Amino acid sequence: MKKFAYLIAVLAFAGTLAAQTDPLMPPREALQMYDRALQLMESTTVATPELGRAGLPVIENCRTALGALREAPGQNHPGLTYAFVSNLKTFLMLGDAVPKPFPYPDQARKQFAELRDLSTRMESHFRALLDQKERGLRSPDRDNLHRYAEDNSRLGAPHPGKPRVVFFGDSITDSWRLNEYFPERDFVNRGISGQVTGEMLGRFKADVIDLKPAAVIILAGTNDIGRQVPLTTIQNNLSMIADLAVAHKIKPIFATLLPVSDYHKNVDPNFAQTRRRPPTQIRSLNDWLIGFTREHGFVYLDYFSKMVDSSGMLRTDLSDDGLHPNAAGYRVMAPLAISAIEKAAPGAAPAPAKESRKKRLGVF
Repeated sequence: MKKFAYLIAVLAFAGTLAAQTDPLMPPREALQMYDRALQLMESTTVATPELGRAGLPVIENCRTALGALREAPGQNHPGLTYAFVSNLKTFLMLGDAVPKPFPYPDQARKQFAELRDLSTRMESHFRALLDQKERGLRSPDRDNLHRYAEDNSRLGAPHPGKPRVVFFGDSITDSWRLNEYFPERDFVNRGISGQVTGEMLGRFKADVIDLKPAAVIILAGTNDIGRQVPLTTIQNNLSMIADLAVAHKIKPIFATLLPVSDYHKNVDPNFAQTRRRPPTQIRSLNDWLIGFTREHGFVYLDYFSKMVDSSGMLRTDLSDDGLHPNAAGYRVMAPLAISAIEKAAPGAAPAPAKESRKKRLGVF
C-alpha cells in the first residue's frame, strides 16, 4: 500500500514538473517575458555605455516586435516571436563584444545572466509555436467537428410541434447559456470559441443540417476581422452557409456583429479591442449583411444598434472585456433573437425567460 501511494506521489510530481516545463507558454505569460527582457536590455546599457550606442537599433527592433505581438491574433505569432528572439540574441552578442568598464557591476552581470536565461526560454517557446502550427496544418479535424459529435449523436430528431433552432457561431454564441434564457425550448447551442467563418462552413452539415432545425441564427465574422481575413472572404463563406441552409429547407437568420470597445483596457491591456477589430470593418460587414439579407429575403437580426453607444462602441455595461457580452448583454440580445426567430419560423420562439425579483437583486 505504501509503495502504491509512493508511486502515485511520484507520478503527481512528474505531472506538475511537466506542466511547469511546458515550452509553449500562454500568450499573456509570453508577453510578460518579452516585457522583462526589454527592461533588462535597457538596464544593461546603463552600466555599458558602448552597448547603449551599439544596441539601440536592436532594442528598437525588439520594442517594435513586442508592439506588433500585442496586436497579433491571439497575441502569439511565430514570425514576430522570431524577430524578438533573434534581436535579443544579437544584443547578447553585442554585449559580449563591446568593451566594459572595470570593475563591472555585479548587478549588470546578474541582468545579463537573466537575459541569457530568458533567451533560452524564448527559443524553446518559439520552437513549440512552430510545432503547434505544424500540428494545426496536419490536424485531421481542422474545423473541430469532434467538439459536438457526441452531443449531436444524442440529440435525436426534433419533436413535432416544438421547432428546433440552432444558434451557430463563435465564443459569443458558445458562452450563451440558452437554457437559462429560453427554457423548455429546442434551442441548440453550436458555438465554438475562436472559430472563423471558414471553419464554421466546414462543420455546418454536422452541427446544423444534420440536426434538422427549422431555423439557424448565424453570428459570425468577428474572429475573421481579428485575424485580418478579407471581407470578401467572410462574405463568400456566409453566402455559402446561406446556400446550404436554403438547400436543406432551414431558415437562415443572419445576426450583425456586435460592436467592440476599449473601455476595459485599464483592467487588462488585452481588452483594447478596437486595435484587432476596427469598428469601421465591423460596420462594413454589417452593412453588407443588410443588403445580403434584403436581396435574398433572409431575416436580419440587428444586435449592433441596440448594443452600441453614442461613440460607436459596445456599451460599457454590456461587456466586461469590450468584446463578449456579459449577462446584461445577453439580456439585451435575447428578445431580439426571439423576434427574429418568430419572423423566420413562427411558433418556434417563446418569450425570453424573466428573472425573478430575488435574482435581479442578487438574492439566491
